[in-house]
Amino acid sequence: MKKDFFDVLRKVHQNPVATQRSLAKELNFSLGKINYCLRELKKKGLIKISNFQKSSDKVKYLYVLTPQGISEKTKITLRFLKQKMKEYEELKKEIKK
Repeated sequence: MKKDFFDVLRKVHQNPVATQRSLAKELNFSLGKINYCLRELKKKGLIKISNFQKSSDKVKYLYVLTPQGISEKTKITLRFLKQKMKEYEELKKEIKK
């Protein structure tokens, strides 16, 4: 999975009521890119998107990670941590030499 998708999953998990504009700003993405990422994550079944029913501003949405989305986010995080630990061990060996 692309790093961009992972970054969006992380931000959505942290703040499900974030706007696309605020997500784009936080991630330094264009509005079009954040929209594309959210649509693709929805297609993959990793997030659900719903608008606030009682809101007077009908353009506000709620982004919720699905159980599959949480699982995928966890797997990606573990792969990242394993890679960093491997790099750390290699650096330690290099420094010892």
